[in-house]
Order: sequence, then structure tokens, then C-alpha cells
Amino acid sequence: MPELELRLQVGKYDVQKLLGKGSTGTVYLAKDTFTGREVALKTLEPEVFRDQRFGAMHRSQFLNEASLAGKLRHPHIVAILDAVVGEESGHIAMELVIGGDLSQHSKPGTLLPPADVLQIAFKCCTAMDYAYREQGIVHRDLKPSNIMIAGGTDIKIADFGAAFLKKSQPAQEATMGSPYYMAPEQLRGEEPTFHSDIYSLGVVLYELLVGRRPFTADKLEALIEKITSAEPRPPSELRPTLPREIDAVVLRALRKDPAHRYGTWAQFAVELSKVIGLVQPPSLVADSEKYLALSKVEMLQLLGDAEFWELAGAARWTRRDKGSTILRENASGTSFYFLAKGEVKVTKKGRLLSMIHEGECFGEMAFIRGGEEPREATVEAATDVVVAEFQPETLEGLSHSAQLHLTRALVRNAVERLALANSRLAR
Repeated sequence: MPELELRLQVGKYDVQKLLGKGSTGTVYLAKDTFTGREVALKTLEPEVFRDQRFGAMHRSQFLNEASLAGKLRHPHIVAILDAVVGEESGHIAMELVIGGDLSQHSKPGTLLPPADVLQIAFKCCTAMDYAYREQGIVHRDLKPSNIMIAGGTDIKIADFGAAFLKKSQPAQEATMGSPYYMAPEQLRGEEPTFHSDIYSLGVVLYELLVGRRPFTADKLEALIEKITSAEPRPPSELRPTLPREIDAVVLRALRKDPAHRYGTWAQFAVELSKVIGLVQPPSLVADSEKYLALSKVEMLQLLGDAEFWELAGAARWTRRDKGSTILRENASGTSFYFLAKGEVKVTKKGRLLSMIHEGECFGEMAFIRGGEEPREATVEAATDVVVAEFQPETLEGLSHSAQLHLTRALVRNAVERLALANSRLAR
């Protein structure tokens, strides 16, 4: 059924065509007749509700996912926009992601570059860290087909139907999920934790890097035996071009004992970021490096995860060699700069005024004043540096919250620098 022969109406949604079938329903491309927005519409038909064997389970998963409508707002999680669930049918309107899912890159002939895979895993970590911190969510069904491609290495995690929501419901059946991606403790029927999801992401990472899962078997019993007892081969043995440092990161996520995996999602993300530089061109600044640099800034700590990603995507990031000039006095400009790594020196007429360190901004006076302003000093790289340049017109597209907190941080940065200058003059 590639196309619907008749146009159907589901609630306020005009159904356009079939997109596919998920674990808890059929997914269509549809248009919201009120706003004109295209959405992915998941439906659960009456016959599924009435199914004697699996109907109750499917309805439970459907209700589970519907309960998250409007609650998860993150750039790497598919947004659930609307949900209606009746006695014998229901539908969920979700953000439309048209790039397919990661299962298309899980075979030897279709693998993504290792740097892209690691970036994707990093973004999954930040998304799942957010979901766990904000809603106590354990996904329980992380796998390539549930990770949608929004473009490049930007992904969105989907299908929270099997999710375990600690804050809002009693324990569910602990063995829900896809066996190949389930942690040993899930297969033993134990209550899942975020460590179980870390294991699942480890399996996804392994599969995307080498084109096969760490454990395979013809029968379920044999598969369970391998997952609970056998050790996976290091990824670099199956793909020799992979640096061995990646093996340690992946295999730790796949430890049998949950306590021996990563202690937090953030810890997993940081370890991934450390090995990304081994498999990407030295001149590039990885998305993970941008995110981590911004998230460490004290003056930006009131920002949420989504806003850090906004800022990371709003700047032009470059690496500059020691001795290179970033700003020249009397040259006009409207942008300001964030120093993500290294040190720069500020001089005026050849006289050293100050040193600026990692995590600080410079050139912000032109941005605060608005319009083209001559630069008051020269800024030169004292070490090799990573710099982010922010243009006013780009920042206007950010959320109001991100703009507000960024402006406050810039003003505070300028005030502190002026106070330092005054204290030096007073000596």
C-alpha cells in the first residue's frame, strides 16, 4: 500500500500517504488542517485494540507514548505534538523527520564515516540524558530503526512507546524491547535503568561502526546466552581502520554488569567526544566539542540542553594557529567571539591590555552597541585556539530564552572586564 487511494481524515489531520508501520501502529504523512503543518501521524486501529493476544500491550505502549505529548522538547528527540486516545482507536501527531532511520547504515556496504557515527552517538547521549533528568525516562527500545536522520549527523530519537516512566507510572513488564539490543539485566526480567539504555546505545554504536551486531544467533535462547555470558569482539578487529581507543569506549557501554558501564549519560558523551578527534580532519570543530565548550561556561548555566545546541549551531567555529590575528583595532565589525579553547592576548597600539582565557568572550561591545563599530583593540591567538564567531542576524533566529541569557552573559562579561581595567588604572 504505497499510496492511499482515498484521502482520509483522522481528527483534524488530512492523511496524505503511508510512511510505514511501527511497533505500536501505522504511520502516515498527514497535514494539520488548522495550521497547515505536515506531521507524522501514528494511528492504532480498532482491530489492534481488539486483538486478544497483543491488543492490551499495544494499547499500553500507545498510551505510554501519547502521555509524553508536549513534555519532551529537545533537538534530538522527535517531538510529540498532539495525542488522542479513545476506547478502540487513537492517533499521535509527531514531528515529521524525512531522512529515514539509521537502519539504512547498519550493513557493511552502507556504513557512515566513523566520525559521523560517534557524533550521532554523542547526540543520542545528550538526548537521553535530558529525557532521564527531566522525566525519569528509560527508553527500553533504542535501536537503529528508532533513531531518525534529520540531516547530516543530526538525529532524533523516536518511539517512546516502550519507555519506562519512573515519575508517572508503576513498573511495566521489564522485558519489553528488541532482544538484540537488550541489556543482560533486561533479559533476566529485572527493572530497567538508564544503564540498560546505555547498553542498547552501545549495541547501536557497535553495529553502525562495523556493520554487524555484537551478538547474533539463530534462536532466541542462544542469543540470550551470548548476551548474558559471552564477550563481544573489539570493533577494531572487525574494522581494522578503527583506532583501538574506540574499542574501550564502545565495550564499556556493553559491560555485563550495569555498574561497570558509564555512571551517567554525560560521562558516556564525554568519552565519545575524546575519540572523535582520532577519526576526523584536524581542522574541523566537531558538534560535540562545540556543545561541551558552551556547556562549561558558568554564565550560561541557566540555559537548557536545547539552548546549548541552538548556540552551538548559530556560530561559525574555526581553529586558529598561535600568532594569528582574530580582530584588528579600528577595523569595523558587528560580531562577537567566544573562545572555546586556548588563550588570546588583547593589545592596543602594541601595548598588552589583557589576556582572555578559555570560556570567555571578546568583541562583545560592537554587538551590544549594535551596528558597525570600529574595534578598539587587536586580538591575537597566544596559543592554538578554537573560536566561535556569532553574527547578530544569526542570533535573532534563536529562541527568546537563549537570546536573553546570552545577552546577560555578554553584558556581565563586559562589566567584569571594565571593572578589571579600572582596578589596573587605579594602581
